[in-house]
Amino acid sequence: MGGAVVDDGPTGVKAPDGGWGWAVLVGCFVITGFSYAFPKAVSVFFKELIREFDVGYSDTAWISSILLAMLYGTGPVCSVLVNRFGCRPVMMVGGLFASLGMVLASFATSIIHIYLCIGVITGLGLALNFQPSLIMLNRYFSEKRPLANGLAAAGSPVALCCLSPLGQILQYQYGWRGGFLILGGMLLNCCACGALMRPLLPPKKHLELEDGHLKATEEKKLQPKKKLLDFSVFRDRGFVIYTVAASIMVLGLFVPPVFVVNYAKGLGYEDTTSALLLTILGFVDMFARPLCGIVAGMKWVRPRCVYLFSFAMIFNGVTDLIGSQANTYGGLVGFCIFFGMSYGMVGALQFEVLMAIVGTDKFSSAIGLVLLMEAIAVLVGPPGAGRLLDATHKYMYVFLLAGCEVTLSAIVIALGNFLCIKRKQEEPEAQLEMALTSAEKGSVRDDRDGPQESQEAEERGKHNRKADNLNAAEDNEQTGGGEENTEALL
Repeated sequence: MGGAVVDDGPTGVKAPDGGWGWAVLVGCFVITGFSYAFPKAVSVFFKELIREFDVGYSDTAWISSILLAMLYGTGPVCSVLVNRFGCRPVMMVGGLFASLGMVLASFATSIIHIYLCIGVITGLGLALNFQPSLIMLNRYFSEKRPLANGLAAAGSPVALCCLSPLGQILQYQYGWRGGFLILGGMLLNCCACGALMRPLLPPKKHLELEDGHLKATEEKKLQPKKKLLDFSVFRDRGFVIYTVAASIMVLGLFVPPVFVVNYAKGLGYEDTTSALLLTILGFVDMFARPLCGIVAGMKWVRPRCVYLFSFAMIFNGVTDLIGSQANTYGGLVGFCIFFGMSYGMVGALQFEVLMAIVGTDKFSSAIGLVLLMEAIAVLVGPPGAGRLLDATHKYMYVFLLAGCEVTLSAIVIALGNFLCIKRKQEEPEAQLEMALTSAEKGSVRDDRDGPQESQEAEERGKHNRKADNLNAAEDNEQTGGGEENTEALL
């Protein structure tokens, strides 16, 4: 009584694939939306912050960078906390941190205060919500997990389409301080989403009445203590290949959405017309994620989900390469449509593939380590593309670089899976075949030796019976002779 229930996924508990899992999915949808869209939504207030604190645009851009770094870089910390305390309490505390950071930022007197409040505190709070929500989604869904991942991932474009206009309205009505305060109140919904993450409990023990006492028929099995951060996932070839490929992918994946609006402005189009490109991208992305989840859940596709993931990455990379040659607004619109499709496919599949590789037990540690590796790439990718733009003053080279990085990551994961993972699966199959062969040989020997042993046993039995008969005859003769001698004496 009074202790926290640690939802560490007890053995013997089958994923319900529905029921309360749909409530968990709603919570994961909201959390994913806040986590991915909030760094972009905060950028609406940058002009007011520049005017308030007399800083440059590069100074305010660090707010989103620190927030994303906290979201990705604190992955191992989240893994340790989840394995120690469970998903529900970690998420509720994270919701309080996320809200507290925005509320404190509304009283900021310098840009450093904004860095600490929004970047560090709110970023940590969102991280404590994002990772546990994915872990719980993995535990509640098995057969329908691809669809669940696609629907949860759709929270990002939906929230982006809602939070950006809302931020503009709040800034116009209440200023940046009032807007931060209201957004902080909205982030308290993360606590409500955390409350939805009810841990799965093992089945009730069957009780039987015996000698007037209730006895449990289910025996308690001693289980090893769960590690707070399981580094054994690095022994898995599939996990290592996925981590390397994902890190390369993140270098270029987020670059086009950052630069596409300025790309259109550089071609001479108005600000509102240029900003419409992100709306088109987000609208397509919104529908691409759940549709891709449905396709990934098909019986024929799901065992080959990693190849669908590599196809989505190649699709995204080729779209960047072709989009780099766009020189009209219509060309950029076409680029945003195809980029939204490929971007949505990648977003729907990236964690589904990781879940399939490491399984439920190690997913809490695996996702934390993967996010840590991706955090380094997130901090390097967009700034590196910005330096390339400063050196060349052409967006074409930025998009070409992003396309090459994403395409390379697709080749790494596809070839790695085809060459390494298949060999890994053939080894246990070969051992199984050898075991079956030796078992068959042993059974043949038993069949051959069996008749000989039975014949020898029968001969031994006959010999023993003959010996018993002879002994019995001698005893009878001796008894008879004694009786005749007795009669003679009489």
